[in-house]
Amino acid sequence: MSISKLNKIVITKSAAETQRFGRKLARQLKPGDLVCLSGGLGAGKTCLVQGIARGLQVKDYVNSPTFKIINEYAGKIPVYHFDLYRLEGLTDLRELGYEEYFYGQGLSLVEWAEKIIPFLPKQYLRIELRRVDEHTRKIILTDWRRKK
Repeated sequence: MSISKLNKIVITKSAAETQRFGRKLARQLKPGDLVCLSGGLGAGKTCLVQGIARGLQVKDYVNSPTFKIINEYAGKIPVYHFDLYRLEGLTDLRELGYEEYFYGQGLSLVEWAEKIIPFLPKQYLRIELRRVDEHTRKIILTDWRRKK
């Protein structure tokens, strides 16, 4: 994926538009990519993940794995959806075997990724979602690189 070409801001006016944007974005994602989603509760992270999953031909209903931490879906490529909101500590992430997901042949979509910055690869796509009003979302895509 040419992440640097994705640096942009998108405004969506409904959940359906957010999902359509996710389907469009899915065309640019490939196995091994990591997408880190940030934004407050109700910002639209899971809605965007639903669109990405649909764009990758996932047939199952996609919901937030808040209590399980990760849901796995079969599609055009495997989709690994993490929700780290309730993550107790980094040990929990290690126990999940996160490396197999982040460095595997699927697409990892991580909500609340800011909780695990030390574990993130050098390059990943960061998507920040901001709630403008009840229906409108500002979606900011950036190439987010950690400095060592």
